[in-house]
Amino acid sequence: MALGTLARYGPTHGHQIRRWAEVTNAGEWSGVSVGALYRELRSMEGEGLVQALRTEQVGRRPARTVYAITGEGHLELGSLRVQAIRSMDTGPDPLGVALTFAFEGADREEVRDLLRARRERCAIGAMEIEANRERGLAAGYLTPVEAAVMRRAVLRVEAEVAWHDDFDKLLATLPPGGAGPGELAPGTRESDS
Repeated sequence: MALGTLARYGPTHGHQIRRWAEVTNAGEWSGVSVGALYRELRSMEGEGLVQALRTEQVGRRPARTVYAITGEGHLELGSLRVQAIRSMDTGPDPLGVALTFAFEGADREEVRDLLRARRERCAIGAMEIEANRERGLAAGYLTPVEAAVMRRAVLRVEAEVAWHDDFDKLLATLPPGGAGPGELAPGTRESDS
């Protein structure tokens, strides 16, 4: 995110990069840790990917270092872009692990309540990302490509909401207790294991 912003807009300070991330709500939909931006800029400077050009101070505001992307940074940005586009990694799935390995024996209604609350947070998140996308488009902050990427994030979260709805219906149909330890889950055969 930082390398791409510097490549697109030219030399700028970390605060402006952070503002751009906030305007596009990148922390919500991209997994970018905006809070780690300044540490990352210093790290990239040490790796030769960015170069500190100068430090500016306007009035009583804190001093701000202006960074520029280097030739090595452009190469790294291209490499990161290719890696990201090729990647099919969806990341860790702690919810999937919890439901697969720790669901049996849990209080079914408590699990349903927790999942319903999670579903609501997801639905609110999708609405917030979409609202930010629409505002960004209307204000001219977003290009069509950036808006399309944010739309992808909305669709992913909406898919999560739909899964929660389906799973809640499944939980409503399961018998109390479900499959016990050592028992096969309904619909499986010993030959499948």
